[in-house]
Amino acid sequence: MEVAKESGALLSYDPNLRLPLWPSADEARKQILSIWDKADIIKVSDVELEFLTGCNKIDDETAMKLWRPNLTLLLITLGEKGCMYYTKYFHGSMDAFHVNTVDTTGAGDSFVGALLCKIVEDPTILENESKLREVLKFANACGAITTTKKGAIPALPTEAEVLALINGA
Repeated sequence: MEVAKESGALLSYDPNLRLPLWPSADEARKQILSIWDKADIIKVSDVELEFLTGCNKIDDETAMKLWRPNLTLLLITLGEKGCMYYTKYFHGSMDAFHVNTVDTTGAGDSFVGALLCKIVEDPTILENESKLREVLKFANACGAITTTKKGAIPALPTEAEVLALINGA
């Protein structure tokens, strides 16, 4: 991470909490937060927000407990309720697409992959709320479609599938 940061890379972090893989919850929390000040973009789920903050409310006040000055974007994914986003200049939320869910495996990864792909194409997305909202809509559609099939990789959508969902909604 340090070499990438020194080279000017934009660093994204998704802790993808799996407690059984850690010796203890305290160790997991400590290690996850140890990376916080190095990342530019952080995505956590609502469950991870609760775990990291110790607060069971999913709101702006709780989310801001995870905000650090180095961050460009903090995202909280809310499953079928969409996502919340925070930057230095604006914050808000985006609704999810409602689909027939079969398996949620890979939905968060699909969401983050779509977001990062769009940011690589146009880094100004992070400075423009209307652009960011369009990208989050696209990312939410990717995550939603991923839940309609079994398995993380086979369920990843094509861009055409994503655009069809967006345009049909």
